[in-house]
Amino acid sequence: MGEFTQALDDLRSGRAATDAVNALFRATYDELKQLARARLRRNAPITTLDTTAVVHESYLRFLNSAGLALEDRRHFLIYAARVMRSVVVDMTRRRCAARRDGGVPVTLRTDLAAVEMRDDELLRVDEALVGLERIDPQLARIVEMRYFAGFTVDEVAVHLETSARSVARQWNKARLLLMDALSEADAR
Repeated sequence: MGEFTQALDDLRSGRAATDAVNALFRATYDELKQLARARLRRNAPITTLDTTAVVHESYLRFLNSAGLALEDRRHFLIYAARVMRSVVVDMTRRRCAARRDGGVPVTLRTDLAAVEMRDDELLRVDEALVGLERIDPQLARIVEMRYFAGFTVDEVAVHLETSARSVARQWNKARLLLMDALSEADAR
């Protein structure tokens, strides 16, 4: 049994939860840094965090997650992408608390090298994503993985155990729903 599988078993059984989380992070540290790097590459001008800081802040949040129920490595990485989204959004909220303004165009593009996301854009997308999650949690997971974690369509398909074609269709649907929600928010 590998370190990751043993750590999951320990976490499920409640034995040494802190040690289990330590082992999960040790076994996936490089993958977690890749997720954080993809997330921060798009926020380079606005963030003071680096990949290590995002991974370590995520680790602290994992430690504080009582009753964390993880099925396997895939589920762990999906959850980690969500936690990293939370880390970056919380940091951005703190930065924007005194200077938030509206009317920002949002593109929902995932070509990471070409797009730099502004603080207010990130917060608006996060707010719209919370609404989307109430409507369709699967679409929200796809947006988190594509937009916030930088996964490709193929990587999302592997993690969600579905076809890339299905993910591409759902990604387009999610983008349309989010753009509609953002337009409605702007009209208010």
